[in-house]
Amino acid sequence: MTKRYAPATERNRESILQVLREYLPEQGTVLEIAAGTGQHAAFFSRHLEPRFWLPTDMGAASLASIDSWREEVSSSNLLRSRELDVRDAVWPVEHALPAPISAVVNINMVHISPWECCTALFSGAARLLPSYGVVFMYGPFKCEGQHTAASNARFDSQLRSENPEWGVRDLEAVTDVAIACGFERRAAIEMPANNLSLVYGRTAGDAANASRPDAG
Repeated sequence: MTKRYAPATERNRESILQVLREYLPEQGTVLEIAAGTGQHAAFFSRHLEPRFWLPTDMGAASLASIDSWREEVSSSNLLRSRELDVRDAVWPVEHALPAPISAVVNINMVHISPWECCTALFSGAARLLPSYGVVFMYGPFKCEGQHTAASNARFDSQLRSENPEWGVRDLEAVTDVAIACGFERRAAIEMPANNLSLVYGRTAGDAANASRPDAG
């Protein structure tokens, strides 16, 4: 059986959807990085038309699960999954899409990947997104170096014991990376289960450059 299931995805999808509806551009292709099981893609694509939704991940098992969910929902705006490693210099999703990429969505990735993936995420978004594009992130984050809940502190310790390159990230450190890539934080929204939704958009000067036909 190729289709995988994550209970947490079912629990958080409605609250995430509310934020996406408020902050995503009204059109274009939403690029989901680290789409995991594919449950979010199947759910969000149905509720966020006319936007197209492009789920990506690493590895055959994840891609097979995503496409199994896609077949189940039969949504015309949910595109077939593609393999993507954010650390690649060029992402293999930059062409042959029904609409240009207008948003990058990344849910529960930066704490279970090396820190370089956070930097690569914003570097790639800077290459791809137009002046009105946004980066959306969701997950547990520390604020000013402190955990927001005891459960997040325990989770952080567990992650670091599994892999020293993992761990709950500092909100301010993520924002510093975003700023270095030409983005500014537009919102930090408290979510259920001690998580945050983060929304980043281009800074004024970078947005002007991104809107030029020869930019990027």
